[in-house]
Amino acid sequence: MEILQQILFWVLCIVSIGFFAKRIGSIRRNILLGHCNTSVVKKTTGLKQLLLLTFGQKKMFKNPLVAVLHLIIYAGFLIINMEMIEIILDGLMGTHRVFLPAIPGVYKILINSFELLAVSVIAVCFVFLARRNLMIIDRLKTDDLKGFPTQDANFILIAEIILMMLFLLMNAADTSLQLREQQPYVDHSTGPLIISLMLHPLMDGLETPILVLIERCCWWMHIAGVLTFLNYLTWSKHLHIILAFPNAYFANPQGAGKIQNMKAVQQEVLYGFNPSLVPIHNEPPTVFGAKDIQDLGWKNILDAYSCTECGRCSAVCPATQTGKKLSPRKIMMDTRDRAEEIGRQIDKTGTIEEDGKSLLFHKISEEELRACTTCNACVEACPVSINPLDIIIQLRRYLIMEKSSAPQEWNLMFGNIENNFAPWKVSPEDRISWNLKKTL
Repeated sequence: MEILQQILFWVLCIVSIGFFAKRIGSIRRNILLGHCNTSVVKKTTGLKQLLLLTFGQKKMFKNPLVAVLHLIIYAGFLIINMEMIEIILDGLMGTHRVFLPAIPGVYKILINSFELLAVSVIAVCFVFLARRNLMIIDRLKTDDLKGFPTQDANFILIAEIILMMLFLLMNAADTSLQLREQQPYVDHSTGPLIISLMLHPLMDGLETPILVLIERCCWWMHIAGVLTFLNYLTWSKHLHIILAFPNAYFANPQGAGKIQNMKAVQQEVLYGFNPSLVPIHNEPPTVFGAKDIQDLGWKNILDAYSCTECGRCSAVCPATQTGKKLSPRKIMMDTRDRAEEIGRQIDKTGTIEEDGKSLLFHKISEEELRACTTCNACVEACPVSINPLDIIIQLRRYLIMEKSSAPQEWNLMFGNIENNFAPWKVSPEDRISWNLKKTL
């Protein structure tokens, strides 16, 4: 029976890890559909900023209470799942609590800490479920969260509660069997554990075979649940648990939200001032701005996959708050959805084929892009250093520079800049005298 369990465990791990690796490979491919931006690669946050943004939840602490609650869940996910290393090794090798003989004193302290943290995670998950479903929080009640996004958030919280409860029940059954001197539990005795001890009255009246069944069922359901959760994570907004690390590393807080000028346009301005600099063979860029995923940088697509859908960007966006159609959160969700759409096309045909759709127009409308004031509030508010503004600017560049689509007032200004190197209808030769007349 033990050999059969070991074989089943090997099969479960191989299948789960295989599906996970395949999905991560697809996400990586989708991210790399974007072009390479060398300035992003060179300007990275470094290890200190990475640790502050991810483990330290630095930007979340603008709201201390929510930040502490979120930190408990995050720490619970990372720390308690360290215990998964032991479960996996036990399953693969057919052992029981493999680390206990090596570090008996430390082991008991760790398991007690894990149990206390598990109870904290359960309590915080219930708070967040009530907050999402019972309280009226504007940024969590918008149209772009209807359907799967809301179901996804609730499912993850419920899954966390179940996994933590299985962990506690497994330990409670295990320690009860230790007291009954049942093999192999008594040979790997942890002694009484803080939370498990409180659950013993629920198990005192149960027969030993039933307790063994409970312990084994909780053990299998816990590991199977974690492996299922790991695969589900790659389809969920909670993928940010993994991608927050590379995304934070490649963020550039010194230039967060800074608009990157197009080199080709800068050169044209220089040529306008000094025509002698114009090269004989000057090839223009193939496209100005971005229309679809392939025109964006890979960091833009990584941003989209790292989005937590928390809505803090939209909550501070002046356009969103004044009833405009723009929502920075929706911009990121649309970008990710379009990358997934193209990814499925590649999976099906092996190549990117024209499907009559694009990120601009079919996912994100002109009205949304026009509403952006480029105030940078969304970039500043994001807890994982995502930059919706950069995507908005690139799409708007395409509209204006490729489609000549802009409000009349903007076109007048653009014409003046092109002809007079200023937003006003004043020739360069007369600009100095015009300024003098205005100041006198």
